[in-house]
Amino acid sequence: MDGDFFVGLLKIILINIVLSGDNAVVIALACRNLPINQRKKAVFLGSFGAILLRVILTFVVVWLLNIPFLQLIGGVLLVWIAIHLLKGDEGDEDLKGGSTIAAAVKTIIIADLVMSLDNVVAIAGAAEGNLWLIGIGLAVSIPLIIWASQLLMNLMHRFPIIVILGAALLGYTAGEMALGDKAVGHYIETVFPIGHYVIPIALAILVVVIGKFSGKKEKNKEKEKTTA
Repeated sequence: MDGDFFVGLLKIILINIVLSGDNAVVIALACRNLPINQRKKAVFLGSFGAILLRVILTFVVVWLLNIPFLQLIGGVLLVWIAIHLLKGDEGDEDLKGGSTIAAAVKTIIIADLVMSLDNVVAIAGAAEGNLWLIGIGLAVSIPLIIWASQLLMNLMHRFPIIVILGAALLGYTAGEMALGDKAVGHYIETVFPIGHYVIPIALAILVVVIGKFSGKKEKNKEKEKTTA
């Protein structure tokens, strides 16, 4: 292996560190309410599945990004995921095991797949077509993402405001994805020039408001059932 290979590998690892903050947030949000003895398993399975899908996605990214409305649809899906995760923060904390791990893993994989479009473009560019670089670089990134998500989970239990900030970050990312869509992104910014700033911020706020309101509403319904 020559020096260019290791330079490319370092570039891919750095790209993953910089661009995987959102992914670590999703993992932490999805697993934070699991029993302690189940968190590590859910984090590992979710991260491994997400990275595996990201490798596959990287190989077909050029074709995928040319599909009209794909990033717009992904942005809408990410908003739904963010609201769902935040709504769970207001709900019952006594979550069961087994299927709960499966639900957390599924959320991690779906959200990572949605958010990885921009990531894989950068990775594919840094690898310059070298499939070995892509595979090794993403594999090395797995422990980094796992470590970051576990750190975030611990912080979320100590500082609940981080949960809200994490969900808001996902909403902001959804706005950026929608604006990057090949079919509508340029049109939106032409008609609404400041939309590049307003739309991501508005979606971040929307996620927090709807997520917290829906969570409290469901919590009140559960209280009414138990008192009835």
